[in-house]
Amino acid sequence: MTRKRGIFVVASLLLVLLSGAVSAYAAEEGGSAATEHATEIFKWINFAIVAGLVYWVFGKLLPPFFRKNAETIGSAITNAASKKAAADAQLRDAEMKLANLQKEVMALRAVAASEAAAEVERIHIATQSDTEKITAAAKAEIEAAERAARLELKALAAKLAVEGAETLLAKQLTPKAQESLISGFVKSLEGRPN
Repeated sequence: MTRKRGIFVVASLLLVLLSGAVSAYAAEEGGSAATEHATEIFKWINFAIVAGLVYWVFGKLLPPFFRKNAETIGSAITNAASKKAAADAQLRDAEMKLANLQKEVMALRAVAASEAAAEVERIHIATQSDTEKITAAAKAEIEAAERAARLELKALAAKLAVEGAETLLAKQLTPKAQESLISGFVKSLEGRPN
């Protein structure tokens, strides 16, 4: 780059000197055609210098700026492409989940129905078990009440029998009958050996 710059500076100096020489020659000639010709040459030299400077600015200063801008744009495009790919992947995933949603709902309903049926069966079995326990407890209570009633009935019957016998005995046991019983008892004791 330094060599190109040196060549450019030398060429620019030569052009300036050449334009100066042409101007001096035109001034010596003093003719209008020569002046016009020198002015025309001077314009072209001026144009060449300005064009060279513009070329140098665009060739030297702008390419790094454009390169940096192109790199920024390229990285933005790459970043956008990766984000688009990620978004597309999420979209596909969401679409798959949405498509499988009906299947999942049906599966959840089937599981809920089977769990409900199992719960109904468990409650039915528990109810039967509780019914059997209650029935057995009621039978045992009834049997116990029956036994108690029988015992009470026997006690009542015995009490009534004793009372009836007592009443009957009191009616039949007159003083004469008592004397005859006692004398019969005494005679039976006398006839016995000790």
